[in-house]
Amino acid sequence: MLKVRMLDAGEQGLVVEFGDEIDAAINARVRRLGRIVATEMAERVLEVVPTYRSLMVYFDPLIVSRKNLREKIAEYLSDLEAVTADDDTARVITIPVSYGGEFGPDLEFVARHNAITEDEVIAIHTSTPYLVYMLGFTPGFPYLGGMSERIAAPRLDVPRVKIPVGSVGIAGRQTGIYPIESPGGWRLIGRTPLQVFNPLSENPFLFAAGDYLQFSAIEADEYGALKAQIDCGEYVPVVRYFRGEGN
Repeated sequence: MLKVRMLDAGEQGLVVEFGDEIDAAINARVRRLGRIVATEMAERVLEVVPTYRSLMVYFDPLIVSRKNLREKIAEYLSDLEAVTADDDTARVITIPVSYGGEFGPDLEFVARHNAITEDEVIAIHTSTPYLVYMLGFTPGFPYLGGMSERIAAPRLDVPRVKIPVGSVGIAGRQTGIYPIESPGGWRLIGRTPLQVFNPLSENPFLFAAGDYLQFSAIEADEYGALKAQIDCGEYVPVVRYFRGEGN
């Protein structure tokens, strides 16, 4: 049983903190608690926001007191231990990526930095699903876990002013996708035509915390064809499901 702390965050916030490290099992507990609170206290809680190792709960103090909220969350926490990893089902979303060239200007650097070939960088990057620990930085930006140290690379000394939408990058031992055009210092190795963030959609985000992303290499001409399908609303991302540890 992990030691859990509840910390006040302003007049409408309560942080439920699990441990002090980044760990898939801890993150799974954070997300389970978030689902329970959002379901059981739907009329009293405004929003729940899962992070690496904590859950931010926003509430209306005119509807529920902080004391009552703490008591209810304490009850839910006791139920978490009865939920096993096998009770959760995770989505694995395939992210097509065109690597290198104009889409991935830093692919050559990442390869040279790690004394491997560009093809090896791509093979390693696409070899495993990555857990979405949380979304942040910009709308829909995924903080992913599980990237191999073999393709780790330092950030740019001087960040780029504009990173194109859909760019896939590496910074240290992390990899991620830029959902909107923004500044950034990550090493760009490719780009996906998928629309990761769409503010006009009923669900603006393509994925959520607890999902897994599986990168898949495509050629530059495939990128254009997929982009056309996506722009016309004719493309449905490939999704599979699995049950198991760490979800």
